[in-house]
Amino acid sequence: MDESVRSVLLVGVGGQGTIMASDILSAVMIGAGFDAKKSEVHGMAQRGGCVSSHVRFGSKVYSPLAGKGDVDVLVSFEKLETLRYLEYLKADGKVIINEEEIYPPSVNLGEAEYPRDAIDFVKEHFKDVKVVNATAMALRSGDKRMANTVILGVLSSWLDIEVGIWEDVLKKSFSPKILEGNINAFRSGRGV
Repeated sequence: MDESVRSVLLVGVGGQGTIMASDILSAVMIGAGFDAKKSEVHGMAQRGGCVSSHVRFGSKVYSPLAGKGDVDVLVSFEKLETLRYLEYLKADGKVIINEEEIYPPSVNLGEAEYPRDAIDFVKEHFKDVKVVNATAMALRSGDKRMANTVILGVLSSWLDIEVGIWEDVLKKSFSPKILEGNINAFRSGRGV
């Protein structure tokens, strides 16, 4: 992996495990020997609002925030959130999109329509796009709440970090009761 600073932006809706995923990603990068910084914005997350977390890593990181046009990988836990944060991606950035749709209040109130062409729009503008149904994959591992771990597995396939480091961090992050399911969810995402 290049020693320059790399940036991953994780975005989603409150309750999807976006912050937990960024905590795990940060711990993985530290475990791999990088300096890592993380920031997070919860907003109205408790009410289903937007959640975002920047994770930056490299030989020396001075700021936890990536600017617009500086993100290497955008990881979106919900389709609409992908569109909100595209301007942060580098021109050659990569995108992971979970197919899940969580309607914002404006859509639920009939004031706006949910964009049906979000994935097509992203694919038209970026070369490396992986679209996954992380919720369905997580259900096969035992619980839909493991969708964030599925997405981390997908992300891990783009980052040159030993699988053992990822799984060691997962073992420290989850209780024994849900660990096996999360390891399976991670591995299924890695295979996408």
